[in-house]
Amino acid sequence: MGRDTTLRVLRDTTLRTLEDLEAEGLLSGEQAPALAQVVDRYALAIPSALAEGIRVRGPDSPLARQFLPDVRELVTTPDELDEPIGDGAHAPVKGVVHRYPDRVLVKPLHACPVYCRFCFRREQVGPGGEVLAPDDWAAVLDYIGATPAVREVILSGGDPLMLSPRRLGGLLDDLEGIAHVRTLRIHSRVPVLDPDRITPEMRAVLRRRTPVWLVIHANHPEEFTPAAEAAVASLVDRGIPLLSQTVLLRGVNADLETLRDLMRCFVDNRIKPYYLHHPDRAKGTSHFRLSLAEGKALADALRRTISGLCQPTYVLDGPEGQGKWPISSP
Repeated sequence: MGRDTTLRVLRDTTLRTLEDLEAEGLLSGEQAPALAQVVDRYALAIPSALAEGIRVRGPDSPLARQFLPDVRELVTTPDELDEPIGDGAHAPVKGVVHRYPDRVLVKPLHACPVYCRFCFRREQVGPGGEVLAPDDWAAVLDYIGATPAVREVILSGGDPLMLSPRRLGGLLDDLEGIAHVRTLRIHSRVPVLDPDRITPEMRAVLRRRTPVWLVIHANHPEEFTPAAEAAVASLVDRGIPLLSQTVLLRGVNADLETLRDLMRCFVDNRIKPYYLHHPDRAKGTSHFRLSLAEGKALADALRRTISGLCQPTYVLDGPEGQGKWPISSP
């Protein structure tokens, strides 16, 4: 690769400390001492537009529960794991997870625009998180190029849309240059939670010869602000196909009305519902988890309530690297 392939991340204005949260009225000074250990352990980042939404809706809203630190994150239960979905056993080279024969997941960076309090990679991601160096990226391309069974490459992380359009475009160009790679997929929170990053330059990078499918992660209808809806519409209008993924979370969306409204919101915004994830056993996330029986009951009720167009596939990601299992009602 002749060009400079250092992966640089766009700068933004984001709340990253308890002092930032206090200054914006998102927590009181009395709460800060109890939360200091939480933010020392797990990264904090809330873009300014999202912070405004939390402030308007209040500290007990589904939006706040996803992103504001909580002392319950310091509680680790015996069933929680350092590596909840077993990526490490399927990592042939740095930055690659190859669990399924025809596709690989690539993590070019471990930075996100916002850090979800339930994230299964919460001990890996954060400001200053690992970024693939040029030699690492070359090894990724060598591995994919030498593995002709791979037809699809999924960029995750971290959030790939944290990269500048030029840098992301360079990565996609490299992957597009591998003849047997026929589909590119990107998983991102950016279009909904940091929509200012969906610039004309970013849209141009995502519209290319090899199809790029963008999977948008959202967990509650409150995330679809006018700015988010405009960003999503600009992507669809550019011809970029959109899918959704959602994590089932107690206190956020683990009720039929919210799930129904969220799936309809996806379809209203021309996003096809794709995955509804049972929550992973990440450390410090027990307050978000519900039982598999509860999740099955909700998924079954959803199936009876809304059209097939609005239906996601309810899945469990196996904790030992087995991959996603569709969960059917008994």
